[in-house]
Amino acid sequence: MRPDDTERSDRVTYIELFFDLIFVFALTQLSRYLYANQSWVGALEWIILVLALWWVWVYTTWVTNWLDPAMLPVRGVVIGLSLVGLVVSTSIYDSFDDQGLVFAVAYVALQLGRTLFMVLALARHDPALHATFLRILLWLSVAGMFWIVGALLPLAFRLPAWLIALAIEYGSASLGFRIPGLKAPGVDDWDVSGPHIAERSALFVIIAIGESFLVTGFAFVDQEASAGGMFGLFHAFLTGVAMWWLYFDHGERAGSKAISASSEPGRIARLAYTYVHAIIIAGIVLTSVADKSVLDHPEEAMTLPVAVTIVGGPLFYLVGLLLFRWIVTGTVLGSHFIGVALLAVAGTASAVMTPLGLGAATSFILVTVAAWETVARVRAGTTDDDAG
Repeated sequence: MRPDDTERSDRVTYIELFFDLIFVFALTQLSRYLYANQSWVGALEWIILVLALWWVWVYTTWVTNWLDPAMLPVRGVVIGLSLVGLVVSTSIYDSFDDQGLVFAVAYVALQLGRTLFMVLALARHDPALHATFLRILLWLSVAGMFWIVGALLPLAFRLPAWLIALAIEYGSASLGFRIPGLKAPGVDDWDVSGPHIAERSALFVIIAIGESFLVTGFAFVDQEASAGGMFGLFHAFLTGVAMWWLYFDHGERAGSKAISASSEPGRIARLAYTYVHAIIIAGIVLTSVADKSVLDHPEEAMTLPVAVTIVGGPLFYLVGLLLFRWIVTGTVLGSHFIGVALLAVAGTASAVMTPLGLGAATSFILVTVAAWETVARVRAGTTDDDAG
């Protein structure tokens, strides 16, 4: 277990960052998948894969919040999880094709293997948490059956089977992994390191934004130089800067302070960082798909899938930030709310715009929201140290 009341109790370790590296490739594959499957079915499949990937990452973050990665057994398990995560990452693009079984087996092995290690590690150290992870192991085993069966069934049945698996995993977590007839403490009562979870989540946001630049950069170098391409690259950079600014200028510090000072850090960790951050990450990945669409088809006639990705990415991101700030500070920022409304207006006008024009509009909205929030913070006399 992590030692209490020492520097190591909250510190993010290098082995955790090593684990995160696996997800750079996975996020790139998710962007590639949605770009190649721009349909309602493709979008639903993409959502399933995003939520599954996020669940793998956030579960591991909770585990390393309790266990000490400096200990050799824990470090070895994280490296093992990274290897299985690499299999998940390499198979995720074809998971709804001929790599479905590979993806499902790797995903289930990662979920169950990590949880089983927690059960063994906690047996002599924390009886209450040990009992909780026994229940988690049971719920994940039930969900795992649907992941494996879905991969073995014909493709038409894979999507509903995996939807059921995700519903079991997310639903059981929202209920505190309770089992009918057994009384157990809820997740909100867990003793967690708030600063560690906040920093881990912030680092994953950075990774996701970096992935968007990676996708955009590959799309740019694969085409001939043109004014439209240069403007599309600038638009992607501006969007990335705005997303970074909106999260890190004020929101990240507000969340870190709130969870550190809270008497119920488990509640904030579950709502703000486990669930709401999934929306934020989905918005960033969706934006990377939009940036690639703008670069590849800057002046072509607008299509519904392209319009949905260009507007949907920033919309998801702002909605996620709005919910995040509401949970950690109890306030709803007017700038975020107006930004969501302006993005909705841009979406309704997308039929008469080109992808490049719509992309420029969404970038302008994000930059405006970021500037508005910063000006309001400075006028209120709120410094970085007083964020939140």
